[in-house]
Amino acid sequence: MSRAAVPGLPSPHPIGELLPALFADDDFAQRFTAGLDTVLAPVFATLDNLPAYFQPRLAPADFLGWLASWVAVDIDPAWPEEVRRAVVERAVELHRWRGTRRGLTERLRLVLGAGAEITDGGGVSWSTVPGAAPPLPALSGEVLIRVWPLDGPGLDEDQVLSVVRAGCPVHLTCRVEILPGPPGRVED
Repeated sequence: MSRAAVPGLPSPHPIGELLPALFADDDFAQRFTAGLDTVLAPVFATLDNLPAYFQPRLAPADFLGWLASWVAVDIDPAWPEEVRRAVVERAVELHRWRGTRRGLTERLRLVLGAGAEITDGGGVSWSTVPGAAPPLPALSGEVLIRVWPLDGPGLDEDQVLSVVRAGCPVHLTCRVEILPGPPGRVED
């Protein structure tokens, strides 16, 4: 969809009808204002439908990138339009869970149609003695992300890595394994 001149789009407020009676029969004035109506008709159409521009499911496809920038979400132009719309629509929820197991699992499912199993080494330590220094845990600092397609063909490794990089906390090392199906499934 374009917000430029649309052939045959009528203006809801033709300027020629608003002119004084002296110009109502003036051919030049009517043709001149008809040209202005052609230019202004898309503006009126856009303004009349402005609320739809802020709803990701209804906004024009070329408007999604700008709308995504409003909610601080990165969308890849290579993603199908429905995926881009869904990511923009759920941006607040995805931001709320960013950097967590739930957030990464949901983003992989939403963007790539992939299931995920995420395992990390933990990192909690404490001491039962007041004032004592906490014991140092043996942390691996690595997160294992096992990904498989939920429907259809296999997954593109570059796309998986791109989504994981965007959702994995920067202080952790993320290792990705792409599987043909869910872990533990017996192949026939």
